[in-house]
Amino acid sequence: MGMDIEQARFNMVEQTIRPAVILTPQTIETLGLVRRERFVAPARRGLAFADVALPLPGGDAMLTPEVTGRLLQAVAPRRGESVLLIGVGSGYLAALLAAHAEHVHGFEIDAQNAEFARHNLAAAGVANVSVTLGDGLPGCAGEAPFDLIVATGAVEALPAVWLEQLKPGGRLFAFVGRAPLMSARLVRRSPEGGVHSQGLFETRVGALRAPTLAGFTL
Repeated sequence: MGMDIEQARFNMVEQTIRPAVILTPQTIETLGLVRRERFVAPARRGLAFADVALPLPGGDAMLTPEVTGRLLQAVAPRRGESVLLIGVGSGYLAALLAAHAEHVHGFEIDAQNAEFARHNLAAAGVANVSVTLGDGLPGCAGEAPFDLIVATGAVEALPAVWLEQLKPGGRLFAFVGRAPLMSARLVRRSPEGGVHSQGLFETRVGALRAPTLAGFTL
């Protein structure tokens, strides 16, 4: 069984993620290190490595392996970084980011998903992720500024408060737009305070609650 799991993990990287993105050694290492099957409901573990959006206990769905790989490649978490993750879901992406970051401050608005993530992270031995039950849309002023901010659901406009909580030199990843297609965007804040936004790819993910805060368009 162990060999079957490892083969399935290898196939996920080589046949699903690699054709969509040129993977760095760090990305490949992290995808192999963090075991996706530990973050999937037991009844669905047979689909852990399929490129499908698996449902979460409280609704919504995990990001597919392809989108997860693209996201991880784009943000390239680094040693010693402080990360804000808005929408923890199953905890899988939090664990991937935590494999390199100093600490991941996660927010999850759904109580069932938050408990699911905490259980999965503890079972996987991931100690540098905190999961707070609540709305991450306003960010987390108490822990700001962050080196990296990642939002796993789509917003129609990026909340300005996210940029305010980003360190000079920091990165912000978010899905912007509405169905049927959203643009995955990477926003960089230069050390001088300037902002550069790059569209990476188009996809479709679940939406975060519509922003009630002032937004900015890039």
